[in-house]
Order: sequence, then C-alpha cells, then structure tokens
Amino acid sequence: MMRWFVVLLLLINILFFALMQWGGKLGREDSNAQPLAALNADKIKLLAQPVAAQTEVPAVTPVPAAAVAVAVPAVPAVVPVSAPVAVASLHAAEKPKEKKNEEEKSKPVKNCMEWGEFSGTDLARAENALAQMKLGDKLGQRTVEYTHGYWVYIPPFKTHAGRVKKIQQLKELGIADYFVVQEKGRWMNAISLGVFKTEEAANHYLGELGKKGVKSAKVGERASKLKFTVFVLKQMDAAGTTQLTALQKDYAGSEVKSVACNP
Repeated sequence: MMRWFVVLLLLINILFFALMQWGGKLGREDSNAQPLAALNADKIKLLAQPVAAQTEVPAVTPVPAAAVAVAVPAVPAVVPVSAPVAVASLHAAEKPKEKKNEEEKSKPVKNCMEWGEFSGTDLARAENALAQMKLGDKLGQRTVEYTHGYWVYIPPFKTHAGRVKKIQQLKELGIADYFVVQEKGRWMNAISLGVFKTEEAANHYLGELGKKGVKSAKVGERASKLKFTVFVLKQMDAAGTTQLTALQKDYAGSEVKSVACNP
C-alpha cells in the first residue's frame, strides 16, 4: 500500500512539473503573449545541483558594493591620539615656559645694598676699599645723625704743651684720624679718636689703637649730635655682593644689608 502511495505522489509531481513547463507556454501562445525571456544561466545551474548539496551549503547571493554603500551610511573615521603624541604635545607646550625660566635664571641678579655706619678712621678705610672696587656712579652715600653714641678719646689736657706732645706721639704711631675738642665744657681740649654708634664698635677700635701703642685712650658715651656715613651701592651683581660681604668682616659694628633700589 505504501508503495502505491509513493508512486501516486511521484505521478502527481511529474504531472505538476509538466503543467508548469508546458501549460504556461500553451496559454501564452493562445493569448498572443510575448516570448519568455531567456532563463538566467546562474539560476539554471543552481536548480541542476543536487538537493543534498543545497542543504549542506546554502547559496549566498553576493551583494553589490554600491548597494552596501547606499544601505549603510558612512561613519567618519576617528583617529585615536596615541599616548606618545599627547606627551610630545605637552612637552612642546611646556618648552617655551621652561626656556623662559632658564633665561631668567641665567640673568645676573642685581640688588641695591647699604653698608654702614662709619665715622672717623673706619670711614676713611671704607672709602678707600670701595674706591678699589671701581663702582663709579653705582656708589653713593647718605648721612645719619644720632643724639647719643660712643667715642674713643684721650682725656682733656690741662696744658697746651701736654696736648701738643700727645698729638706728636699719635702722628709717630701712624694715627692721623683725630681732632681736638674746642667746645667749652668738661671735654674741652680732649682728643677725639673716633665716634661710634655702638659700644662694641668703640671697644674694637680701642683694641686696634692699643696694638699700635696708644695706651691713654678710653671709651665713653657721647651725648651730643653724632654724624655717621652710610654707603649706598646700586645694582650690585652677585660678585660685587660677595666682595662687599667679605669687606664687612674687617669693620666691627658695620652692617651690610639689601635695600629697595630707588629710581
């Protein structure tokens, strides 16, 4: 029974295939229809292939490139920036700043300085030392006044002859910075060897005089108007500042300090 059923199905398929192949053609000839277009060779080949092959590997119809271009919109390409490029750009941006900092460091630093305060012998020595630095118009000075200070002196002489003799001794010892007090009062005819802002500076100078052979000098307070000189040094470079600081060590009580540069 099953065999007849299979044969029946086969006959039906053959009949259906015949109708599809020739029935349509007969119908078109009767209605004066246009002849059929030539069959596509590619499709005929596909129909001729075994059924098993079609099931194993499905036929894939190639899609033209133009269709893909139309169907899929173009996406702008994004080029990633690599880390080395970003770092290089950062370094390039920092170079001008680094160069500027290096130029500023290479420039000589210039300051305005003050060195003081001086009077008497120390003033003359300091003037001579600064002259050797050949500062020209960079060197100036100003005067400060105090109503109280210290001085190194030889007490007043009772006779004129005694005062003249002491002055001669000072000259022989190489001491030229002195003056005789002419003001009336307890200090008239005393010999002043120098006035100082601090007692420390006065005692230091007294020791220097003792080394030279002056034994009668003393240190005392001076309650009168005292004038001192302060040297002003403009636009000093590093070398000049170092030299000035070294000079200061030879002048007890003197001070070197930085100040604002006035125009």
